[in-house]
Amino acid sequence: MRLITGSADQTAKLWDVQTGTQLYSFNFDSPARAVDFSVGDKLAVITTDPFMESPSAIHVKRIARDPSDQTGESVLILKGPQGRINRAVWGPLNETIISAGEDAVIRIWDSETGKLLKESDREIGHKKTITSLTKSSDGSHFLTGSLDRSAKLWDIRTLTLIKTYVTERPVNAVTMSPLLDHVVLGGGQDASAVTTTDHRAGKFEAKFYDKILQEEIGGVKGHFGPINALAFNPDGKSFSSGGEDGYVRLHHFDPDYFNIKI
Repeated sequence: MRLITGSADQTAKLWDVQTGTQLYSFNFDSPARAVDFSVGDKLAVITTDPFMESPSAIHVKRIARDPSDQTGESVLILKGPQGRINRAVWGPLNETIISAGEDAVIRIWDSETGKLLKESDREIGHKKTITSLTKSSDGSHFLTGSLDRSAKLWDIRTLTLIKTYVTERPVNAVTMSPLLDHVVLGGGQDASAVTTTDHRAGKFEAKFYDKILQEEIGGVKGHFGPINALAFNPDGKSFSSGGEDGYVRLHHFDPDYFNIKI
């Protein structure tokens, strides 16, 4: 089993999960921001930040079955979006790449030709930087979070807006339950504003919303700083959150959680 990571040290690295051994390092001219394996793990998409004269870019790399055959060559490089590309993920059947970032526009690209296929409508889309993007477990739709204090649910093929979830804080992280129709949002102020923030526990909580009704149904408190990362366990019985406070918290649900009715 392999893991891919991207870093501000201008590399993306492949790792062996069992042993922790580094298998390969892809080198870039700017920080690597987002990474995602294709279904089947034969390709990886990596985004790089704008830096000096270089614009932001989306790189597609072929992943060799044998690490000794791995090369750093890009199969495809996409450029165009203004500002940072905060997320890029594979679409259905690895035929498309979905990207989003600082310019608040979601784009769907043809992963073979690099052609831009669709852009989100600026009227109904996010108004500020898109910080996060995650796909549903069945791959039919995806969720975006933004500094405009909202999260939006989109159809992965048509880019039709399905739902909007409104909160009172900038959204840094989003995730969806693989088990129930629940959407989870996390956030707070950006890092530069944290020093002026009330640091009492509970100020920063993961907020749960009913995916269909768009209503807030609860929250999990604990972090002393903005939440920057959220992920569900694939079995849907627990989730983890990562915060500006330097902690990763693992939350196991009580049996009552699975019986929430609105």
